[in-house]
Amino acid sequence: MNEYMKKTSSPEETMDFATKLGQYLKPGTVLTLEGDLGAGKTHFTKGLAKGLGVKRVVNSPTFTIIKEYKGKMPLYHMDVYRLDDSSEDIGLDEYFYGEGLTVVEWASRIQEQLPKERLEVEIFRVGDTERKIVIRPIGAEFEQLCEEIIV
Repeated sequence: MNEYMKKTSSPEETMDFATKLGQYLKPGTVLTLEGDLGAGKTHFTKGLAKGLGVKRVVNSPTFTIIKEYKGKMPLYHMDVYRLDDSSEDIGLDEYFYGEGLTVVEWASRIQEQLPKERLEVEIFRVGDTERKIVIRPIGAEFEQLCEEIIV
């Protein structure tokens, strides 16, 4: 599995990169997001939403688990950090194999439930505003996408 890296120097630059990425993603895509608290997962998701033409304010679904937004295609923003059991049935497959983009924060907690093909994103804090974004494409389609927009 290849890894691709993008460095950003501000929250705005992180959002701009995610906006560009969001414009290329197709319905049925699952994108996982990992990173420490404050790393920029929600900023990244805001950028994806902008790329999809979402007009509503995007914020973390920490206490609701799933938030849905309308754009060129639906955006399903999940935060599974608070799930007690990775086998808990909240209908994840309906989102994973649906007509929208599914963004899953803290996806490592439900690793065995994730689709075989997906885009994994991990955000690392490098400084106060700098971030290192590591993208791991799982599947040929996502590998090609990364080659086109990141390299």
